[in-house]
Amino acid sequence: MKTTLYLVVPCYNEEGVLADTAEKLAEKMKSLMADGKISDSSKIVFVDDGSRDRTWELIAKLSAEDALFAGVKLSRNRGHQHALFAGLMTVRDEADIVISIDADLQDDIDAIDGMIDKYHSGCDIVYGVRKSREKDGFLKRATAEGYYKMLQRCGCDIVFNHADYRLLSARALAALSEYGEQRLYLRGLMPQLGYKTAVVEYERGVRLAGESKYPLKRMLSLALDGLTSLSLRPLRFVTGAGVTMLFLALALLVYSIVTVVMGSSMLDWKIILVSVWGVGGIITLSLGIVGEYVGRAYIESKRRPRYNIDITAGLRK
Repeated sequence: MKTTLYLVVPCYNEEGVLADTAEKLAEKMKSLMADGKISDSSKIVFVDDGSRDRTWELIAKLSAEDALFAGVKLSRNRGHQHALFAGLMTVRDEADIVISIDADLQDDIDAIDGMIDKYHSGCDIVYGVRKSREKDGFLKRATAEGYYKMLQRCGCDIVFNHADYRLLSARALAALSEYGEQRLYLRGLMPQLGYKTAVVEYERGVRLAGESKYPLKRMLSLALDGLTSLSLRPLRFVTGAGVTMLFLALALLVYSIVTVVMGSSMLDWKIILVSVWGVGGIITLSLGIVGEYVGRAYIESKRRPRYNIDITAGLRK
């Protein structure tokens, strides 16, 4: 029996790129069907994350014209991670494997062949990993690679240079559905599932059209979600900072006493002011870190739904 593949494609205001994306993905899917790698019941599922343009109109049209396409429309914008999760959970009972890919198709769709081969070799999770970041600007490359390294040093199990281009088997999706956190960081959850994994490397291309839907603010928010959801080390930093400040205060006290005994005057106001500002800054930073964790725990305790589906097209649900 052939494998049923569903491609899940999160979209937000993608009317400018959707037609080209649909054409290229359809060509790839039909090629896989012709080669006997996937069944004819496989689908491309676009997830409209509360777009404000004609994105859903185009998705509905594609679905009406070709059974290969389907769509899920969220009731409002929930963010990339929640839209992706909504798509995965909506189709998990209909597919043998699901591959997630962004609508801009910067991720090489030819890597799908290798992902399917890895699945048939016994892997439940196959990561799409960039070979290099040479096409990125210096600042973006340095911050991205630095962030991955920081996560690893904080004890987070993370796949270097992997974003959200991946294959998940049906049982990996079933396991993922048991994770109930509100602030999703999917690339950090994948290694925790514990199933056999593999990597397929690819070269990342340029965006087909339009502008990136991940500005700096959203990237920083996602980075913070990843750090706080996977590691407690920032909280331990607070403890370390407190101990460090205590020793510095004791050292300054000893130094002050020694200078007075030796006949020198007490430390001048500049050194005292710098000390006060330094200690105050560390205390404020520490309170911010603790507050971030407390706030996230408060949000998680409410158990609110992560998304609401408004309407679907081309799916049984």
